[in-house]
Amino acid sequence: MSPILSIVVGATLLTVITIAYGGTFVLRTTTGGYPFNGLQKTFFRAGHAHAGVLVILGIVCALAQASAGVTGGWEWAAVGVLASAILVPAGFFLSVVGRDPQKPGKAMSLLWAGVVVLAFSLAVVGASVIAAGVSALS
Repeated sequence: MSPILSIVVGATLLTVITIAYGGTFVLRTTTGGYPFNGLQKTFFRAGHAHAGVLVILGIVCALAQASAGVTGGWEWAAVGVLASAILVPAGFFLSVVGRDPQKPGKAMSLLWAGVVVLAFSLAVVGASVIAAGVSALS
């Protein structure tokens, strides 16, 4: 793994602390600690869950590429997975900001942008790991 990518992964691991702290916010919203409606509670849960899962997936992608020996800049596709770990939850959280929203707002576009980034990045990560494996056979 390149030194810069190691720094990115290390910093990402530190963000898991903020995701864990965010869990206390979700717990308070779902147990009545804050006056949020059902849509907001559902979207807050989804945003929190996606943040945790996508951060771990991004780290796994970086480690898979590093262990396969992916080089040539292709290993940066894992950063795209980590970017989706920001975009997707942001779409969930920011689309229901406000007093008693009845439907998600325009910030849902962040979620869809994150989905596109995630799909593209996973395709590159998967292909790069396969290519590294095939080249190691010869």
